[in-house]
Amino acid sequence: MPKNLTRRQALVLPAGIALGSLVGRSAMAAEPVKIGLVAALSGQSAKSGEGITRGLTIAIDEINAHGGVLGGRMLELVRRDDESNPAKGQTAARELIDKEGVVAIFGGIDSPVSLAIVPVMNTAQVPFMGVWAAATNITRNGANPNYIFRVSAVDVLVDRALIKHAMTTFGSKTPGLMLVNNGWGESNLGGLTAAAEAAGIKLAGAEKFDDKDADMTPQLQRLREAGADTVILVGNAAPGAQVVKSLQRSAWTVPVVSHWGISGGRFPELAGSWAGKVHFVQTYSFFGPQNDVGKRVLAAMMAKYPDVKGPGDVTPPVGVANAYDAMQLTALAIAKAGSTEGPKLREGFLAIEGYQGLIKNYTKPFTDANHDALNENDYVMVRYNGDQIEPITG
Repeated sequence: MPKNLTRRQALVLPAGIALGSLVGRSAMAAEPVKIGLVAALSGQSAKSGEGITRGLTIAIDEINAHGGVLGGRMLELVRRDDESNPAKGQTAARELIDKEGVVAIFGGIDSPVSLAIVPVMNTAQVPFMGVWAAATNITRNGANPNYIFRVSAVDVLVDRALIKHAMTTFGSKTPGLMLVNNGWGESNLGGLTAAAEAAGIKLAGAEKFDDKDADMTPQLQRLREAGADTVILVGNAAPGAQVVKSLQRSAWTVPVVSHWGISGGRFPELAGSWAGKVHFVQTYSFFGPQNDVGKRVLAAMMAKYPDVKGPGDVTPPVGVANAYDAMQLTALAIAKAGSTEGPKLREGFLAIEGYQGLIKNYTKPFTDANHDALNENDYVMVRYNGDQIEPITG
């Protein structure tokens, strides 16, 4: 008999329950709650994965410092590199569910990867939280019940914002489209076409490119000949930089309005001196007056990461901000559910009434009809100033 257990205490233990099983239960209660991340942690979009990781980490540190979830269980982040490859993303998601036992998975920058993971999550009945990939049909995927949620931009809404910015800032009447040749590009082709029609303007044309294309001059020349007065760009950092370099080589000074993929990699370095000419969308900026959450997150970033000395060093801000708010909302969903079981956690997301977040004050962020917490009122237009992402003013 253990020294710290008297004979009387031993006798009052319920029949069939040994001391070891009580210790086991206590240990089980303290087991961490694993949160998965499948994102680009290497390659041209590695900055996106780093930003998401940092946002999740700051949120997890806060949550754990306040006692974790479910009565003292700590959150633990488990990451996998999808290498911007849909098949590898699928494999990583299955591994995180089957071998690591994660209760939810966060996604990265690449819409094709997220679209490949969506059916895996809905079949497994494990919530997936998008924090960057913006393809409309990630959340609007037709599944019932739908386990996919998002704290990020949505293409169909971003496209309206891009058309509006092209018109109001540059007086555009015939924008031309430069779109990556994948599911994300297709998502934006439909959205931009509809947005232009709704705004009463006509597209000059739509051209596509592959991620590894080194010269976009032929596509740009066709848009130029068709009378494009603005180029609307949808692509990640490396091919986006090639579009800008091709414009520079051909001395075409047309304004460029871009989706946010260019902020997930080494765009300023790759695009060169014309990088700052591109206006693009984000969901948050750490510049300017911050709410209390913004002040706290920026201070935590500066304390934890030596390279962050101010707001301009939080790059890419969209990855940090979206991931931070999404992780806090996930912790709220776990609390609402009182469980980490997939179906209950899904209902937990739908039960969240409100949360004062970094990006905004969320009121009923998720409903049966809408699994996207952000809308067009939550976007800000920015540009690069050197390596820093700064809001466009004036």
